[in-house]
Amino acid sequence: HAIYIIESFNPNEIIEINGLDVETHRLVCFEDKSFCRYYVGLRESVKPCEWAYFSLDTLRLLKEYSGISVSRRALTKYVKRRNLLLPKYVRKISWRLMIKVMSREVARFIQSRFGELKISEARYEDLLGEADDHYSKYLGYLKELSL
Repeated sequence: HAIYIIESFNPNEIIEINGLDVETHRLVCFEDKSFCRYYVGLRESVKPCEWAYFSLDTLRLLKEYSGISVSRRALTKYVKRRNLLLPKYVRKISWRLMIKVMSREVARFIQSRFGELKISEARYEDLLGEADDHYSKYLGYLKELSL
């Protein structure tokens, strides 16, 4: 989904969350907590992605590269050549690290694992708030690990 976000980044757009009566900015930043969330809204794909959470450092990179077309093949080639972690493993590793600092339910919400998570409209808003509260703890944990 990173490629999709880079190619279609539109931070100033106001959106309505599918199935809920909630309007929000597509990009919501928490400067005091050093992260943002961006509404992606991909529910019908094999790997759905409702929100993408990322650090302010990542936001700077996203703004720099937004609108650029990136092929999945070129990205994979780049990653392999530099012996970096393949994108398909990032979600798995982040899951293992997230559940060390937040509940599984909140981690499922952040990773859009909706097949494993049945939520009502009211619970969706609660989980969104809990995710916003816990994501900064996750970033702190990554810093402790020097990742």
